[in-house]
Amino acid sequence: MVGQLANPEKPKKYTKSNLPEKICIVCNRPFNWRKKWEKCWDEVKYCSERCRRASKMGGPASNEEQ
Repeated sequence: MVGQLANPEKPKKYTKSNLPEKICIVCNRPFNWRKKWEKCWDEVKYCSERCRRASKMGGPASNEEQ
C-alpha cells in the first residue's frame, strides 16, 4: 500500500531523558542503563569492568588515597 509503512516504529522502553539509574557498589557513583544491559539490568551492580575487578580484589576502584 502506498503511504503506509510496512514496519511502523515501535515505542521505545527507554528514552535518553528517561533512563534508569543505579549507584555503583564500589565507587558510589551513579550510572545509567545501557542497551547491552537490557536483559540483565536487575543483576547489574558495577558501573564498569574496573569496578567489577576491584570488588573481587577487595579494594577501591581508584588508586587515590582518601
